[in-house]
Amino acid sequence: MTDFNGYCIEDLSPGMEATFAKVISDADIQSFSVVSGDTNPVHLDDAYAAKTRFGGRIAHGMLSASLISAVIGTRLPGPGAIYMSQSLRFRAPVKPGDLVSARVVVSAMDEKRRRVTLTCEAHVGDVLVIDGEAMVMVPSKADAA
Repeated sequence: MTDFNGYCIEDLSPGMEATFAKVISDADIQSFSVVSGDTNPVHLDDAYAAKTRFGGRIAHGMLSASLISAVIGTRLPGPGAIYMSQSLRFRAPVKPGDLVSARVVVSAMDEKRRRVTLTCEAHVGDVLVIDGEAMVMVPSKADAA
């Protein structure tokens, strides 16, 4: 890790992994709705959401996916990493009060281009709620010198 607490390309290797977990609260859902502008009633209205196939309110998919971003930006590779792309598959809903655990694993590296491919997933308990892949650009030790 460098002095900014992020990994440089030279410090990474396939198989490295990191996690971040958070309980998704009603306040998180409300705040995300305001920030994103996504006011879909399946996230905000109990009566409406009760009539859906989910039987109640669910968190925004991108709110849950943002925990993957938290891992990438703060843990692996960490500060200095820049998103290049992200693919996501939403497998199951996240409900208010669920503990979501996001995990990223280094799956491939292109040291010359300073690109790292990460396998990404999020779980609620044993249930896979999101999976996908991210590509990030990471600094080199030469950048930090």
